[in-house]
Amino acid sequence: MIELPMTSSAGQRMLTYLPGYYATSKVIRSMMDAEGQELDQLQAALDDILNQFFVSSATWGLNRWEAELAIPIDESKPIDQRRSAIVSKIRGTGTVTVQLLQKVAQSFENGSIQVTQQPELYQFTVKFVDTLGLPPNIDDIKAAIEEIKPAHLEVQYAFRYLTVGEVSTMTIDQLQTHPLTDFAPFLDA
Repeated sequence: MIELPMTSSAGQRMLTYLPGYYATSKVIRSMMDAEGQELDQLQAALDDILNQFFVSSATWGLNRWEAELAIPIDESKPIDQRRSAIVSKIRGTGTVTVQLLQKVAQSFENGSIQVTQQPELYQFTVKFVDTLGLPPNIDDIKAAIEEIKPAHLEVQYAFRYLTVGEVSTMTIDQLQTHPLTDFAPFLDA
């Protein structure tokens, strides 16, 4: 007897609910396979729709998140940067504290960020501890901080660059893996 392979997992599951003698029927197997493929596609579509309800898994649904939160839609930006802007906007509600500012800045950046306040100068500093040079989405970070910070406070940004001591211990190959912006503040922040 020739066993016909089934291409759909739903079709295989549906076949198990039928009496055993249907398993050898080419007609029944073909019907279960066709219906199973449709059910598999339906399940994939439902899973994709469900993913759009969560910022961390949304793709084509990011436009709706951005529209809902009044964030300018820029489809040319990478998805992770768009997600960061959405997360930042969601986190940026409530009384503005150092912790809130840190949470908002942290939503854009994978490295450590420190926020320190200088009340006598009416300012605070956002320091990027682990990131070398300018973060790729610094403009988004600045816009998010500017939107939630009190109007009377000024914000300063501090970036980390490679030191002479770090550079002196690197090989030529290691040096060539770093962009020039990791060595000195070439770009005005």
